Amino acid sequence: MTRYLVLANFTDQGIRSVKDTTKRAAAVREMGAQLGVQMKEIYWTLGAYDLALVVEAQDDDAMTAFGLTVGALGNVRTQTLRAFNADEMQGILGKMR
Repeated sequence: MTRYLVLANFTDQGIRSVKDTTKRAAAVREMGAQLGVQMKEIYWTLGAYDLALVVEAQDDDAMTAFGLTVGALGNVRTQTLRAFNADEMQGILGKMR
């Protein structure tokens, strides 16, 4: 599985109904499972972003479908980062010339 970090900010719509944010997160977790995406962790944060998620997906296509589906709901705007663990990074470094 491929790992991603997703940083999100509430839209105007999302902040107006912020009291439903944990319910929305549960619904997004279920929707992700249907798309082949596992939401491993979700954090509500202080600072530049309102939410941070740790996600695993079968591939970039599944992750893109997930991101577009979440975005279309209109509650958050996201930024997705592909994440590599130490073993994956070591393999990448081994390919350098």
